[in-house]
Amino acid sequence: MDASVTSRAILSCSNMTCELDSVSGPLNILHDINFSINPRRALGIVGESGAGKSMLVKAIMGIAPRSLRIHGKIELDGQDLSKLRPKVRQKLIGRRVGIVFQNPMTSLNPFVQIGRQIEDSGRVHLRLNHREAKRRAIELLSLVGIADPEDCYDYYPHQFSGGMKQRIMIAAALICEPDLLIADEATTALDVTVQKEVLDLLQTIQAERQMSMILVSHNLGVVAGRTDEILVLYGGSVVEYGPTAEVFRNPRHRYTEALLSAMPRMDQPAHTRLRTIPGQPPNLTSRPKGCPFAPRCPAAQAKCHEVMPTMSPALAPGHRFACHFPLPEIARPVIAEFANVQ
Repeated sequence: MDASVTSRAILSCSNMTCELDSVSGPLNILHDINFSINPRRALGIVGESGAGKSMLVKAIMGIAPRSLRIHGKIELDGQDLSKLRPKVRQKLIGRRVGIVFQNPMTSLNPFVQIGRQIEDSGRVHLRLNHREAKRRAIELLSLVGIADPEDCYDYYPHQFSGGMKQRIMIAAALICEPDLLIADEATTALDVTVQKEVLDLLQTIQAERQMSMILVSHNLGVVAGRTDEILVLYGGSVVEYGPTAEVFRNPRHRYTEALLSAMPRMDQPAHTRLRTIPGQPPNLTSRPKGCPFAPRCPAAQAKCHEVMPTMSPALAPGHRFACHFPLPEIARPVIAEFANVQ
């Protein structure tokens, strides 16, 4: 990764909390989210299903349900998005931020040629005429590895495999030359070998175009070696945040360690039973007073169930965690191996 950064973040969230009404009562989906991403950097957002990853992305993009109440700040290049009128925000986000959604099968319109779908954002946000938009779309199809892009421009989504559809979605996200690209579980629906191809493609494009990137995943192997920082979400709260290699090598929160320990390892004997995390994620309608991970944590004590821990700094610069009884500051060889994944 390019280590050079500027003092001004491309995107930052400050004290962001999101609530949503439901038939069971108010859902506290996200609680006190704080993070930032600088130019040319990559951030990984990880956590189990239900941790709040996709809702965080939707809140940033302005595509969350209308009933979602967002408190705090979401700033794009220093501009508070919450203070903008919807159409102004839509124009700014559409031009500056590209997004690749989880399932390409449902993200593409089956009745529209893929070239036209790639063009749409460019024609709306950059005012491109048809000839220029088509030229850019064909160039992007070639960039993402679609063979015979001139012919494929007129094809429909059903004429492509799942991996090719996701490449088309990446092309559509790049048409406006965004400063930030968000991949929201972009490889979940793909085969393992295709996942690697798509992830390598995203990493290459980010480096070549000098973009910032956010990789959202429940799989820590996706963010290992491909991101500069990692943000671990649990129950809608940030439990650990810091440089990716440092978090993998020296996790301080018990949930981060549990996620890493649950990953399969190449040096394990065949048929080794994978480790799991007992219990279930918290019920968002009755958020616990203390640490959301306390009911599942083997080291939890009375304080953990009563008092929400605050983010504390670790020894490594930029590494922070929210735990009353953190793991000791000792690099763990079992975890360190994942920090070297490229």
